[in-house]
Amino acid sequence: GGVQIMHTNGVSHVTVPDDFEGVCTILEWLSFIPKDNRSPVPITTPSDPIDREIEFTPTKAPYDPRWMLAGRPHPTLKGTWQSGFFDHGSFKEIMAPWAQTVVTGRARLGGIPVGVIAVETRTVEVAVPADPANLDSEAKIIQQAGQVWFPDSAYKTAQVIRDFNKERLPLMIFANWRGFSGGMKDMYEQMLKFGAYIVDGLRLYEQPILIYIPPCAELRGGSWVVLDSTINPLCIEMYADKESRGGVLEPEGTVEIKFRKKDLVKTIRRIDPVCKKLVGQLGKAQLPDKDRKELEGQLKAREELLLPIYHQVAVQFADLHDTPGHMLEKGIISDVLEWKTARTFFYWRLRRLLLEAQVKQEILRASPELNHEHTQSMLRRWFVETEGAVKAYLWDSNQVVVQWLEQHWSAKDGLRSTIRENINYLKRDSVLKTIQSLVQEHPEVIMDCVAYLSQHLTPAERIQVAQLLSTTESPASS
Repeated sequence: GGVQIMHTNGVSHVTVPDDFEGVCTILEWLSFIPKDNRSPVPITTPSDPIDREIEFTPTKAPYDPRWMLAGRPHPTLKGTWQSGFFDHGSFKEIMAPWAQTVVTGRARLGGIPVGVIAVETRTVEVAVPADPANLDSEAKIIQQAGQVWFPDSAYKTAQVIRDFNKERLPLMIFANWRGFSGGMKDMYEQMLKFGAYIVDGLRLYEQPILIYIPPCAELRGGSWVVLDSTINPLCIEMYADKESRGGVLEPEGTVEIKFRKKDLVKTIRRIDPVCKKLVGQLGKAQLPDKDRKELEGQLKAREELLLPIYHQVAVQFADLHDTPGHMLEKGIISDVLEWKTARTFFYWRLRRLLLEAQVKQEILRASPELNHEHTQSMLRRWFVETEGAVKAYLWDSNQVVVQWLEQHWSAKDGLRSTIRENINYLKRDSVLKTIQSLVQEHPEVIMDCVAYLSQHLTPAERIQVAQLLSTTESPASS
């Protein structure tokens, strides 16, 4: 046991030097989560401007993902800070020494607490200690490649997803995986089970999940499968940077299947004018063997010359299928973003999703028979009714909708709230439907209900009921 074991195997989330720091760390952790299971997440006044640009830019070369999340000291300007995605100083990593190919923690985005999962792009070393009880065992150093899920990092990912869901935190995943490790040892160490745990965690997640493929990142193979938005379409939204790529196969792999050498040779003979001419000459009847061999040699030499070029063109063509524009056209992602302004976009998107969730929860309490599509269309209709049909296009603007929701959901001091008025109408309709269904199922209690209700009517209301009954024609009299 001890810190050297319990911290590196993920049992302990954080280590601190003394009890005071331990209490401070606990209080800091509690500041991220709601006070109870019905309250929204505690949004604080942001320490960073919401609309600031992100100064650190991810590169194709391996880098520390913590720079992308939290920023770093500027590499050239001494004494200045190169900002990252989240609010300055808000990212708190957990389980850092365990399964280092995945970086996890909590942070704030414009004051909104979120759970964070990112990917290590560098190769890391795992130290496996020797067992003192076994004299034949030795300490080992194992290298793990970046951008790959190993059994320990897949388990770590699934564990934090489960924990963040229990803490009712929104989740942000910076996806940059090329797939799962598939060696025999990894399979023996339950790679498939821990990958399935990730799917289970995302399927059961009840808060917004925003998946973002950052610049120079890619999402490939089985990692795409376990993060697909169809796993939990009500909560998961996927976005991609304009410089990112996504697809099950990498372009080279696609070419190996779709554009093998024989396929490239066919393409060369169909397109290249020199090859077309040589093929035409070889097709002539009664061609001498000497000339045929010479033409075949020229054709083969031409094909060998062009094959590397056509291979690169095929790879480029296959890469076009993995671009963010193509993913957006296929409906796989929700939008294509630019890295420097992604912070602003995700802040307003997350604020909107959280506010909409609160309103929808209240709508479902008032009218439980409604589903997600009904509540979403209902909100949009209320927005158009208050803002006017001319401004209906603003429903696609997250910032405008957030301001509208805050105005009509948190209306105080007697101000008119369209949302609360409509929810009251829904409650009234739901109560009336319940009463009608009960009376239809048990007609023998109608008179008892009328007698009971009459005891709770004011004199003015009794007069109105008497007038209503006198003007209502009964079936017998007609």
